[in-house]
Amino acid sequence: MIFVFVFSFSMGTTLAQIDFKAQREHMVKVQLRNRDITDPATLEAMLKVPRHQFVPQNLREVAYTDGPLPIGEGQTISQPYIVAYMTQVLELQPDHKVLEIGTGSGYQAAVLAEIVDSVYTMEIVQKLGHYARKRLKKQQYNNVQVRIGDGYHGWPEKAPFDGIMVTAGAEQIPPKLTEQLKEGGKMIIPVGPHRGIRHLVLLTKKKGKIKRKNIMAVRFVPFTRKKEE
Repeated sequence: MIFVFVFSFSMGTTLAQIDFKAQREHMVKVQLRNRDITDPATLEAMLKVPRHQFVPQNLREVAYTDGPLPIGEGQTISQPYIVAYMTQVLELQPDHKVLEIGTGSGYQAAVLAEIVDSVYTMEIVQKLGHYARKRLKKQQYNNVQVRIGDGYHGWPEKAPFDGIMVTAGAEQIPPKLTEQLKEGGKMIIPVGPHRGIRHLVLLTKKKGKIKRKNIMAVRFVPFTRKKEE
């Protein structure tokens, strides 16, 4: 069962008067702990990262509500629960190196950066990539590197990765990404038909082979590719 909580504000309320920390604590308690998010590192990261700093100014009042929000360029910031769930299933450790495909606003990268040693994140939409880089720098996430470009082939010069997270829906699993997983590494990706229901898929590399597990039905914006010349 999905619970939706909406915060309401009076017409005279300003952003400076909003207790974002209290909203973040409420989000973690109700949207995450009350469901199935139990990983301590994930919960702590979700408590720390100021989600309202990763959404457009006019949406900051509703940054902690239980749903996705538009961030411009036809893209969205995922529902907090989905961010936490995808983080949790990777079973990340402090010394891990993670690749994210689909930086968006930079929020998911920030959550990952609270847990692991280094995050490499790729965004194909230049405007979003530049904004994300600025936001992450402003929030002092110095262990995140942002590359603007097509993430289909990953970031081979930084491979292998302990974890790979794809935050856009793909019609098939990009083979170059699974090649860049470490032995024992995990990858989470939404897979399915364009404009349809996709499945969140968890891939684990064991003895050089990929083990696949379908987890849940989800909706994600499509995986954008660079057009061939």
